[in-house]
Amino acid sequence: MADVVVSLFSLVLLCMAAGAQGRKTLRLGHQWLTSYPVIDDNVDGICKTMVETQGYTCEEHKVTTQDGYILSLQRMPAGRSGKKADQPPVLLQHGIFSDASTWLVNSPDESLGFILADNGFDVWLANVRGTKYSNGHKSLDTNDQAYWDWSWDELADYDLSAFVQYVYNYTGQTMHYAGHSLDMYWLGIREFNPNGGGAASNFVENICNKLNLNCSNLMSLVTVIKTGKIAKYDYGDEGDNMKHYGQAVPPLYDMTAIPNEFPLFVTYGGQDLLSDVNDVQVLLNDLQHHDGNKLVVLFKENYAHLDFVRAVNANQIIYDPIIAFYKAN
Repeated sequence: MADVVVSLFSLVLLCMAAGAQGRKTLRLGHQWLTSYPVIDDNVDGICKTMVETQGYTCEEHKVTTQDGYILSLQRMPAGRSGKKADQPPVLLQHGIFSDASTWLVNSPDESLGFILADNGFDVWLANVRGTKYSNGHKSLDTNDQAYWDWSWDELADYDLSAFVQYVYNYTGQTMHYAGHSLDMYWLGIREFNPNGGGAASNFVENICNKLNLNCSNLMSLVTVIKTGKIAKYDYGDEGDNMKHYGQAVPPLYDMTAIPNEFPLFVTYGGQDLLSDVNDVQVLLNDLQHHDGNKLVVLFKENYAHLDFVRAVNANQIIYDPIIAFYKAN
């Protein structure tokens, strides 16, 4: 992860939760959750279906991680006017039950991906393993149990590292980064469809039935699952944990190890049931000695979890400050 930090100008965290201890694959009954069909990037990839339809140039890229996962990465090298980017690259990382489309789902004037491109940034859209556009592997199929044997540790150690290294190698430039959420990815379960249905619906229905919960509100489920700390995968056995970590419990991620001079922008909402105020405060406590000139904290009382990427006024309330932050760093 050290190489990742070196390759980044700054880090923007949109309602990032400070919870969810690592978990690996979840099996429901005797069946693994169903996967999406293979995507043909030239026909139904994100570039063709969501970016080019709005008049923007878009490139499809593939990234292979050190553990063999083949991930999808889209690039928007110019604004709608056709003017090529004259600002550094920005890597956008989606959150729970989603993929890179989360940055493009609103109109171009209201979606961060389009807004950044129109402001001269070289925009890169990441899709982590197990999502609709990143379900490839060098040797495994999505029907193989081994394909789904991963946790938050692998997303941080392999996926994020691969994305950052690829963008850096391709552009030769240090980049900015923005991430929205990720709690449920730390659970390492199967594919999520941001529009509902499929794996997400099956997962929610099964867990709600087992826990006897009223999960008509999906976020009420997520708040049940969180554990309140950021840690590596728990093997569920002290012996196994000792074998892998040299200690009986999984080690915590040390957020205080982030360099004090590293530019950070953290924004969160008072109505967010997933990344609630108490969760974010855990992170902020770890950052209390961060350089005050390099840490921006933006709190919006009336914002819920998805408002940071779906609200029609996020362009003014959230994105304008982010762009100013990028340009200042």
